Amino acid sequence: MSSSSALFSLALLAALLSVPSSLAQTAPSPSVPSGPPNLTAILEKGGQYTFFIRLLNTTQVAAQIENQLNTSTEGLTVLAPTDNAFNALSAGTINNLSPEQQVQLVLYHVLPKFYSLQSFLTVSNPVRTQANYGLNFTGQGNQVNVSSGTVETQLNNVLYSQFPLATYELDKVLLPAQLFESPPPASSPPPPSKSGGSSTTATAPSTSDKSSGLVDRSWTSGAGVVVGVVLMVLMGGGLA
Repeated sequence: MSSSSALFSLALLAALLSVPSSLAQTAPSPSVPSGPPNLTAILEKGGQYTFFIRLLNTTQVAAQIENQLNTSTEGLTVLAPTDNAFNALSAGTINNLSPEQQVQLVLYHVLPKFYSLQSFLTVSNPVRTQANYGLNFTGQGNQVNVSSGTVETQLNNVLYSQFPLATYELDKVLLPAQLFESPPPASSPPPPSKSGGSSTTATAPSTSDKSSGLVDRSWTSGAGVVVGVVLMVLMGGGLA
């Protein structure tokens, strides 16, 4: 083989070897899903939030959360009660609420800011919720407790924590006192009067009044006798 043919073969081989490398450098990177996290998908993956998902959908709060995750610069935090938490409620606790109150109950479990688990240990209580009712957070280390004033429980499990969404599991439903605290009993009206209307009770004269009347009458009689005697004496003296 001539030297020119050998050089040509080597050049061709080098060109062929360089083609895959250049293609790899210019190939587009695989597409990465964009958009905010899907709260419903996160809860469905958890497998024990059927009742909470239903409330999120029927109250339209799920759509509101999705919109806020697209626009909010503060993020959101969702406290998700499990199905067992809802089953532990007294019968009629949820169904007896009006549609507006059900919305408030769901929003009471949504905080208008992204909170990591550790940040709950330093927050200023009460922490505002989307329902504008406050929650109190306390804890130490990795244990964080939350209280509504009527219910206290622990944040048991981190379902999702990546800005703009943090989602934590609850084993109790947080019941705001504004919706579930019993109103004070109404004061009982005064007892009705036995008589039909107002009446004036006659006051019996006192003993002193009676005795005073007797004294006046006896004094008058005595005075009459004395005057009669005086007149008789004067007349008798005149006759004499």
